[in-house]
Amino acid sequence: MSDKPPEEKKEADKGVEADKEIEADKGTEADKGTEAEKRAETDKGLDNETAGAIRFMPNLRIVLVEPLYQGNVGSVCRVMKNFGFTELYLVNPCSLEGEARAMSSHAIDVLQNAKICRTIEEAVLGCDAVIGTTGTRAQKDCDHIRTPALTPVVLREKMEEYHPDTKFAILFGREDIGFTNEELSGCSMIATIPSSHIYPVMNLSHAVGVMAYELSGARLTGKYKTANFKEFESMCAHFGDVLEDMDFDPLKREKMELMMKRIFARAELTPCEAKTLRGIFRNIQYHAKKSKGEDVSKYRREIENQFEKGDFEEEFDLDFEVDFVDRMEK
Repeated sequence: MSDKPPEEKKEADKGVEADKEIEADKGTEADKGTEAEKRAETDKGLDNETAGAIRFMPNLRIVLVEPLYQGNVGSVCRVMKNFGFTELYLVNPCSLEGEARAMSSHAIDVLQNAKICRTIEEAVLGCDAVIGTTGTRAQKDCDHIRTPALTPVVLREKMEEYHPDTKFAILFGREDIGFTNEELSGCSMIATIPSSHIYPVMNLSHAVGVMAYELSGARLTGKYKTANFKEFESMCAHFGDVLEDMDFDPLKREKMELMMKRIFARAELTPCEAKTLRGIFRNIQYHAKKSKGEDVSKYRREIENQFEKGDFEEEFDLDFEVDFVDRMEK
């Protein structure tokens, strides 16, 4: 039996319990340290290329085209920051005053740092891929303006195929009419959020929130950098010139150009591949014009001058010693 008074015994028991809790905490901290060390060892095991390729937050610019209501703009700022995005571009926006600031709440910095632009072209300058969003479903399979329309999940999977340094822009249209067909045709990809046919069009900030949530977890692991949007647009315009030189049916030309643009975008062409296609386009133009007795001198170029020397041969392991035109003439 203990000779200690009951009060002292209780205090002693409390001390023992406290010591046990401290030891347990130490054990927990040790376990945490062990787990951290394990993760560090795992990270060391990744080669530099793989470790550098994994990015949990894609480089994404959100563009609002002619938003009508400042409350929506403020709400967009808030939902952007909820999911880690801060780069906002506004094309001809409404006035942004007290309501916009109030609705942005603690994302006032996103609103204050937003870039104001006059055109969509200005807003997407410097981007590699431009994604247009639409709430209007295509009425037929051959509607190349709105097909293929990628869902947020499929869009994220598509983005993950790109190189980690890729710069994306995702465009959201006006609250009342969305985008014009011409504006959607200018985008390299189209995305849509599956919603009820009863009321398919979402509030602007809600649509941005759905997209931001899904895309915030994208892991970009592509090995090759794709042609940027300017290079891509130039290549597509060049294809249009080819159709014209071939006397392609003018009534079908615009639809054909857009269809090929969507195909080229899905191919994720590297800069070298885009240049290769333009070399082929140039030679098609040569023969098309030659067959009509037109001057073709500007289309006759040495093939090696159509590529960045070394890049083409290294990537495709091919060696062109004969000009495409000379080869075809023989």
